[in-house]
Amino acid sequence: MTRVLTCLARLLAALTFLALPAGAQDKGEDMADPAMLVADNVYVEADSRLVATGNVEAFHDGLRLTAQRIVYDQSTDQLVIDGPIRIIDADGNVITATYAEMDQGFRNGLLSGARMVLDQQLQLASVEARRVEGRFTQLSRVAVTSCQVCGKNRVPLWQIRASRVVHDQLERQMYFDDAQLRVLDVPVFYFPRLRLPDPTLERARGFLIPTIHSSSRLGLGIKTPYFIPIGRHQDLTLTPYLSPKTRTLEFRYRRAYRSGQLTLLGGLTSDTLMDDGPRGYLFANGNFRLPRDYKLSFNLKSISDDSYLYDYGLDDKDRLASDLSLSRITYDSFMQTSVRNYQTLRDFESNSTQPRFIADYRLERRFFPGLVGGELRLAAETHGHLRQSKNDTDGPDADDEVDGRDVTRINAEMSWRNRWTLPGGIRAGLSTHLWLDHYLTEQDVTSDAEVSRAIPGIAAEFRYPMQRQGPAGGRTLLEPVLQFGWVGGERLRNPNDESTRVEFDEANLLSLSRFPASDRREHGATLAAGVRWLHQAPDGWSAALTFGRIWRETADTDFSRSSGLTGTTSDLLIAGRFANPLGLTLSARGLLDHDGSFSKAEARAGWSTTRMDLGASYLLLVPDADEDRDQTQSEWTFDGRYQLNRHWSTSSEARYDLADQRVDRVGLGLQYRNECIQVDFQVTRDYASSSIVEPSTDFDLTIALTGFGAGNSGKEYRRTCSF
Repeated sequence: MTRVLTCLARLLAALTFLALPAGAQDKGEDMADPAMLVADNVYVEADSRLVATGNVEAFHDGLRLTAQRIVYDQSTDQLVIDGPIRIIDADGNVITATYAEMDQGFRNGLLSGARMVLDQQLQLASVEARRVEGRFTQLSRVAVTSCQVCGKNRVPLWQIRASRVVHDQLERQMYFDDAQLRVLDVPVFYFPRLRLPDPTLERARGFLIPTIHSSSRLGLGIKTPYFIPIGRHQDLTLTPYLSPKTRTLEFRYRRAYRSGQLTLLGGLTSDTLMDDGPRGYLFANGNFRLPRDYKLSFNLKSISDDSYLYDYGLDDKDRLASDLSLSRITYDSFMQTSVRNYQTLRDFESNSTQPRFIADYRLERRFFPGLVGGELRLAAETHGHLRQSKNDTDGPDADDEVDGRDVTRINAEMSWRNRWTLPGGIRAGLSTHLWLDHYLTEQDVTSDAEVSRAIPGIAAEFRYPMQRQGPAGGRTLLEPVLQFGWVGGERLRNPNDESTRVEFDEANLLSLSRFPASDRREHGATLAAGVRWLHQAPDGWSAALTFGRIWRETADTDFSRSSGLTGTTSDLLIAGRFANPLGLTLSARGLLDHDGSFSKAEARAGWSTTRMDLGASYLLLVPDADEDRDQTQSEWTFDGRYQLNRHWSTSSEARYDLADQRVDRVGLGLQYRNECIQVDFQVTRDYASSSIVEPSTDFDLTIALTGFGAGNSGKEYRRTCSF
């Protein structure tokens, strides 16, 4: 009996091979353990013929077979099963049939009235199914769908009818002969031959979901991606885009390495928008882990003309940044070297006068001397940037279209810092600094060609954290902070090329210099004061609020108006956030000037639940000639997603320019998804206008039949029939 039950385990595996995925097959090929057989009557004839009748159930390794009668002759390797037959594996894949017959070591066989459900989603119903060579399953007169069909008189939303379907379990592919795509049982397309992946295959050569794209710039067109796997670790996707005004071939190449990954994106275009010949773009992105904890990363971008990305809806950035970086971070050290290139797409800027080629190197080490305590830091930095223009910079009132200033600087810093807890709970900190700076400037008659300096600095900081815990478990923290700082030396005659945009926020409130780069430093005595309040409520909501202000001995003229740091007294920094368990989040930051109005402000509100995500952002920037802004910039942006019900959802976006009182961008989307289809419709209107871009309207429609390939599953939307 044990020998017969072992053979029963083999036949269960063979039946599973008829249609189930390769993962289930791999588990079945080495089935050495006997199966369990339960039936009303079980007996063995001549020590080799197993007969089981009446409510037959067989179990093995997560597989379950039910039938009315099983007859297995081990001497001839023949199996006959009378139905109704039902086979279920551990992953929920199902085979049903009315009759089954197998021979020749279970490599060949026949199932009558076969119906298969792959990966709990794709259904194949056929008149009969034949097992061939232990690998292929041939189904005759087949209907394939992933739609749930309830009742006898209802038809699926879509189905593929074919005279024959061959399922290759090894390649996990399905081949259709004389296939018809039917929508509500109405023939729509005919395919003499068709190949589709089964639901378990993650990567397969073939066409992906097409997108119908309509643009006021390019007309009505279609994008049809074609996916080409190249081994297990790389692939190529080619996407032809055809419309009355363009012939474009986009591509994406991906490769995974043991130590990193590489991605290439690009496109080659011939269109009627420009008469300058072919257009295109190429983006390259990579990240790699190197020996000794080094990391190499690069992000390279190149385009043929300034308006290409906007014309094809690829990106709305007005500057392209390319960079190559090598870094290493350990417990006590940091090293990074990088090379960057900027390409401006703004119609009022010239690439010849912008700092396009930038190189940086920074090294920092930390030491913890036992004799004096605290932390000792040593840092060094080298920076250089070049312009293509070879013309001298003549001054702020001259023609800046010809400015060609080039800058190189070398900066070093040695600092020591420590903290103590004083009586009464006051936290005190002390830091001392020594900076060594050397600047080289070329092609600028307004600056010295070479300047150097060594300047000291010191900062003393005092905090008084006070915490209270309420009777219900809520916690509140109130922390005033005060810092006295001093930096020696004075401003050198080197140009301000990197620190033209200064942000005053919570992160640099207690810094000795708020300039973002080392080509500028603050000098003289400063006093910074602030207070921080945090509260965590027992019912889950939390809030935080920060106030800060800076007083300095002398005003710094290199701070712009909108920085909030002009004069001897800075604007009042206000920042706060709020979050509650209902999904509501608020965050805001602003600089309140001496007249009681905001010189700079930003805010974000969001509400997120299981059915929706809503967000609104606000931005305010006052006019500032130092930042090339001659009028106020103020705008609202909105974005949202709402799940109307299980199958329908909507999305939206909008951007409104408060200063010009006009709409910049509006987008709406409608999505439908069930167990067998996914429809996505998007419409976007851009109102931007300049010498290189014009207002445009874009429509996108994507329709996908789910159930083919592991990345296109609809199992989470599967319905249940009620009778």
